Amino acid sequence: MSCFCSRGKGVGVDHIGTTKPNSRKGRGTASSFSFRELTSASRGFKEVNLIGEGGFGKVYKGQLSTGQLVAIKQLRLDGDGHQGNREFVTEVLMLSLLHHSNLVKLIGYCTHGDQRLLVYEYMPKGSLEHHLFDTNLERKPLSWKTRLNIAVGAARGLQYLHCSANPPVIYRDLKSANILLDDDLNPKLSDFGLAKLGPVGDNTHVSTRVMGTYGYCAPEYAMSGKLTLKSDIYSFGVVLLELITGRKAMDVARKPREQSLVAWSRPFLGDRRKLSQMVDPLLQGNYPIRCLHNAVAITAMCLQEKPNLRPSIGDIVVALEYLASESVSEVHRRGHAMRSPLQQPTPKTDTDTDTDTDRNQN
Repeated sequence: MSCFCSRGKGVGVDHIGTTKPNSRKGRGTASSFSFRELTSASRGFKEVNLIGEGGFGKVYKGQLSTGQLVAIKQLRLDGDGHQGNREFVTEVLMLSLLHHSNLVKLIGYCTHGDQRLLVYEYMPKGSLEHHLFDTNLERKPLSWKTRLNIAVGAARGLQYLHCSANPPVIYRDLKSANILLDDDLNPKLSDFGLAKLGPVGDNTHVSTRVMGTYGYCAPEYAMSGKLTLKSDIYSFGVVLLELITGRKAMDVARKPREQSLVAWSRPFLGDRRKLSQMVDPLLQGNYPIRCLHNAVAITAMCLQEKPNLRPSIGDIVVALEYLASESVSEVHRRGHAMRSPLQQPTPKTDTDTDTDTDRNQN
């Protein structure tokens, strides 16, 4: 029995949790599927179709009767089902209301007994997390240019939530596992079950129970439960750090002092001479040094301990877009002459010095 509307009707963001369907069509709509349809689409939720799993439940690849490939999330309800139901309703609400090219598209949902399922567009390249950390996959490492483009797309999605949504939306669960990639490695933010509407009026924060993933949570939120837009900025800084270093936000397999990525990176962030030592070795030195310095500077600002010192997402988007464009032109200029930071620098000639001076002046 569904508490939403019937198949093909709009999921009204004004009427979620009621039996009254929204008469409006178009952007704020999602389809209601029967459990039988989704069981058929996923071939009985077989393990062979399992493409993701976490605290929320499992995600299966499926194919609708129309032939469309989809991702079907089967939510895991807790003891009394309240938390799972809250995340289900929140996600339907958010993704029915919010539409952007860098947010994953909600196609539909299913409520059947104690089953809560969500149907999304299928993202064929999986998550950013898998591309950065899954060493068993036979694929080329993400290039520096691709990493910057992913950062730009994720930032644009977050900018939409913070600046275009009214009231603004605090994502609260920004991490590499929730950044999904399409065939062209364009990123989309996913999993909005923990999202919260941001403060309005004279309010400076939203007080809420601490949720999210350890290693990505802003320190002030983890300690006090006070949630702000700047909490997302800190999490975004951690993702930037993962893109630069190729290390996980938290990795218990490493030495104790290296398990927290933010704590491990602090000595490098403050010393430009050491920056090349923190870069993902899979890049093999194929990145513009000046671009790296600027990317690290943006990351360090996002990771400021005091929330008011962190930049706005709008400023971050502008900065990253500039870096992405500069990175392309820099790589084009250097071509195959780019050296690994592990190599000894070649002594500069007078001509080289003059060229560097001209570039700096330009």
